[in-house]
Amino acid sequence: METSKRPSFFKTRAAWLILILIVVVALAMVALPVWIIQPFRPQSQRGVQLSYALRRWSPLFTIGALITGMFLLLWIWRASRGWWRKALLVVIFVPLLAATWFARQNHFEWMFNPLANATYAKASAAQFVDDGDIVMSVEKNGEAAAYPIRLMAYHHLVQDTVGGTPIVATY
Repeated sequence: METSKRPSFFKTRAAWLILILIVVVALAMVALPVWIIQPFRPQSQRGVQLSYALRRWSPLFTIGALITGMFLLLWIWRASRGWWRKALLVVIFVPLLAATWFARQNHFEWMFNPLANATYAKASAAQFVDDGDIVMSVEKNGEAAAYPIRLMAYHHLVQDTVGGTPIVATY
């Protein structure tokens, strides 16, 4: 009598489902903060709190998900017959690798690029500022600078020097 070393059908099916669930949750943990914190979109305090909480926990969760996913992948790989199941395993596993990498990136910096080379212009010479534009202004040591909100809405940050003092204006 020959005994099979292959796991049962139900155990294999459960492993597939757990692997898929892990991948979906890991992707959600890194995608939700990007979706919640979008430029040019109003955000709620609760949404920002959720986004930053997910951002804080996603590196730890995704590394745990990657390790668990690798064990499941290897276990399912041994139980799988046919190249197409193994190819499907790889296709399912690649987004988990991507989520683990992305959880360690600061995508907020990608979305909100500071304007590093702000230049001065006299109010009369600033053709990009309309009379009705709302501006943020800074005054330091007798020197003043104004930043149009319309332009700040894209960059959100301006690194500048006003009155000999380096500043970061943010909106």
